[in-house]
Amino acid sequence: MGPRRVFPLVVALAGCLAAAGPAAANAAAGPATAVHVIEIEGPIDRPLLAFVEERLTEAERAGAVVVLQLDSPGALGRDGVALAVRVANLDVPVLTWVGPAPAKASGAGLLLMLASSLAGVSPGSQTGPLTPVDVLHPDERTRGLTEKADELLAAHGRRADVGAATRALTAQQALDAGIARVAAPSVPILLDRVDGMTVETGSGPVVLRTRLARTPAQAEERTVAIRFEEPGLITRILHAVSTPTMVYVLLALGLAALAFELTQPGFGFAGFSGIGLVALAIYGVTVATPWWPGFALVLLGVGSMVLDVRLRSLSWPTWLGLIAFGAGSVLAYGGVDRSIRISPWLIGGALVATTLYYGFGLTVALQSRDRIVGTQRGLIGLVGEARGRLAPDGPVFVKGALWRGRSTGDPIEAGSAVRVRGVDGLILRVEPEPPIAP
Repeated sequence: MGPRRVFPLVVALAGCLAAAGPAAANAAAGPATAVHVIEIEGPIDRPLLAFVEERLTEAERAGAVVVLQLDSPGALGRDGVALAVRVANLDVPVLTWVGPAPAKASGAGLLLMLASSLAGVSPGSQTGPLTPVDVLHPDERTRGLTEKADELLAAHGRRADVGAATRALTAQQALDAGIARVAAPSVPILLDRVDGMTVETGSGPVVLRTRLARTPAQAEERTVAIRFEEPGLITRILHAVSTPTMVYVLLALGLAALAFELTQPGFGFAGFSGIGLVALAIYGVTVATPWWPGFALVLLGVGSMVLDVRLRSLSWPTWLGLIAFGAGSVLAYGGVDRSIRISPWLIGGALVATTLYYGFGLTVALQSRDRIVGTQRGLIGLVGEARGRLAPDGPVFVKGALWRGRSTGDPIEAGSAVRVRGVDGLILRVEPEPPIAP
């Protein structure tokens, strides 16, 4: 939870504690009004949509007032209209609040505002535009979108100037257009300001009783039990990796880590890390689907540069790979909405880093390794000394230099003469040298 969301939570908890204390001491206090605050932050993708639908079902079952805390550019590969219809048909009051500033609600986020019983905005927030509903496919037009918006409003007896939402609106403009009814800088203040209002739900009109108790008399009258609903750790991770930028970063880092293993004799931490990063990127690709020819260019570019690394050269495969990688970086997600498009600065930085890493870093590292291995192979047959106990690995001194040795049989004690019998990667395979007879 970001720092700008901590203050509303603290205020809400303080209000609840102020209400709960006197209410516990007085058995005549009225029943608490349950309020479930569901956080919707970022594009509404598959993991976030599943979380929201689950919490809506739970709130409806508990008969709680729902507050959708919005900061979303819209749906991402999901049906935002279906979610709005689901919200409009709930049997409990649904309040949407765009905040805290500088939060925004556009596309499917704005549809949720229109589908709710009552909408609020935070000063400094942005409402709209209504299109695109799906930021992953901004060119796809939803048929009858304006009519659907009017239907959502009519379901709750609301009227608003939907046509004003063809552009981004400030908080005051959203209020003037009737899209929002209340301005509030936090959820607790929103609940105070809507207290006593009558709103329409799927099961009929409901009078909101959401005032936070701040005095003993108010606590005796009624209390409010607020529960903030946030995605769990797994959902947060899956939601975080399901954006074009994160898919691009994870894929680039994962492939770089796997390429690093080419310069090593074994498979170590970098390789396992690369597999994990690529796996997360693959999941993200299934949610934020790219333009596949552009995505293929990214993979082709990396493959071409890796081939040049294996050839121990810096020639045309590297430059061809850089061109393909750059073109694919632009084209893979070039057709998505600007709100989720990969930053040109990130692409430029990735090109520079890729040139240095594949073109020079890995090539130089592999050439150095080849020189070391070549030197080691020249030591085969020479006699050296164990400078530590080899059980089975340990230091050996051969031809004026200290190497890592490995016993081919039983442990070898320090100070023993050893003979080099082979090379395993960067390790010398040695065996004890029998003492010379006098």
